[in-house]
Amino acid sequence: MNFELSKEQELIQKAVKEYAEKAIIPIYQQIDQNNKVPPEIFRGLADLDLFGLQYPEEYGGTGAGYSCYSLVLEQISRASSGVAMTYAIHSLGTSAIFLFGTPEQKTRYMPSACKGQTISSFAFTEPSTGSDPKQITTTAVRNGDHYIVNGTKRFISAADLDGPIVIFARDDSGEISSFIVDKNCPGYSVSEPWHKLGYRGGNLLDVYLKNVRVPAENILGPQGQGFTVLRAAISFGKIAICSCILGEMQAALELSINYAREKAHRNGTIGKFPTVQLAIAKMAEKTEAARWLCYRLAYLAEKIIDEKFQDFVAFAKEAALTKAFVTEAGVDVSRLAVGVHGSYGLMEDYKVSMIYRDMIIGEQIEGVNDMQRLITAGVLLNS
Repeated sequence: MNFELSKEQELIQKAVKEYAEKAIIPIYQQIDQNNKVPPEIFRGLADLDLFGLQYPEEYGGTGAGYSCYSLVLEQISRASSGVAMTYAIHSLGTSAIFLFGTPEQKTRYMPSACKGQTISSFAFTEPSTGSDPKQITTTAVRNGDHYIVNGTKRFISAADLDGPIVIFARDDSGEISSFIVDKNCPGYSVSEPWHKLGYRGGNLLDVYLKNVRVPAENILGPQGQGFTVLRAAISFGKIAICSCILGEMQAALELSINYAREKAHRNGTIGKFPTVQLAIAKMAEKTEAARWLCYRLAYLAEKIIDEKFQDFVAFAKEAALTKAFVTEAGVDVSRLAVGVHGSYGLMEDYKVSMIYRDMIIGEQIEGVNDMQRLITAGVLLNS
């Protein structure tokens, strides 16, 4: 058991933190207000070789693993949730290809994704599905050596940015299959971005698929086994949402400590009040607990890949458990941060108000928390 970062991890963490503080933090309000991340931010992340951290070098990655990925995402989210959301969703789509793609699919799609030249997406949700894959209405009908895909996908991140998108659709057998589709191909179109409460800059759009022709060789994973692809990708995706929440928890804690030290009150600062001290202590407790759960989940992701998914059910349980705890703790920490700031915490000029808006979203995405707890309980009670 080792709780120390390796030299490589420390160097990557330091490089990303420095980049985030220099290039992202100065414009985080601009990103939030404009609901758009400047392209040069992603170019900067690409220059640091961050888009392929967790993937093997043979496919264009760096082989640093999911542990480094979690560290990087924490630092990006500490600076801007919008940048972090796009970076995280890119990993969700790319990871699905890495985990289930054929050698040919990996060779075609992963090198450009790992270099940040393309941005991957992941499209399961539809207007009427919620979390139930049995309600998918998007269809994929075989036509020679292609499938013709029709349907609508909802709340899809980075759906307008060039790159691959993993689409889930009901095939001729009536089962759900997953397909790799090139975004912005003929028949592919998107809506205007949804106006979200938080995570602004990480845009969500609807995707419209009208007679999109997808080569049969672009089926991802075994035909009719789309739910297997979905379950695995989402479990790995929970590393991302948890790391995003962790980064903002750390930011909220740091902002609250600084505010308590600087906000004058009579012959001192508000840091002298026991209520403020207790709030900051609670924030620190929850942030540290969340940090080690996040890091542990990233380590378990590396372990399950090395073991060829021998006990994936156990990993899925740990992912669900971590997601439910961390996102709920994030809401608690953001609420405490607003309280430390008092009325100023309600003002958009103060970052804690943005963090509070972001944290509300965490409990709802990547599977609502009650569903995560049912997954955890189901494994524990049946093991």
